[in-house]
Amino acid sequence: MSERDEELRQADETAARIEIERWWPHLSIEAKHRVLRDLEAELDEEAIAEIVVIAARSGRPDAEPPVRLEAHERDYVRTQIEAVD
Repeated sequence: MSERDEELRQADETAARIEIERWWPHLSIEAKHRVLRDLEAELDEEAIAEIVVIAARSGRPDAEPPVRLEAHERDYVRTQIEAVD
């Protein structure tokens, strides 16, 4: 697969995902703390389940929840840490 094909594949996957700006503010405090323990780790099943519900409530029932945060999502979360504590 060429580098350009890989970029397009990743763009398609990102477009199908629910945007972190839609779900992070509504995620429970407990789930936020679990995510914050290791931003590089896979999200736990409970957090993913919450994101699915949030996606459906926000009009994106077919959006894919993340399994692991991408770099720009980790950056977003870091800017929101003060709101968690």
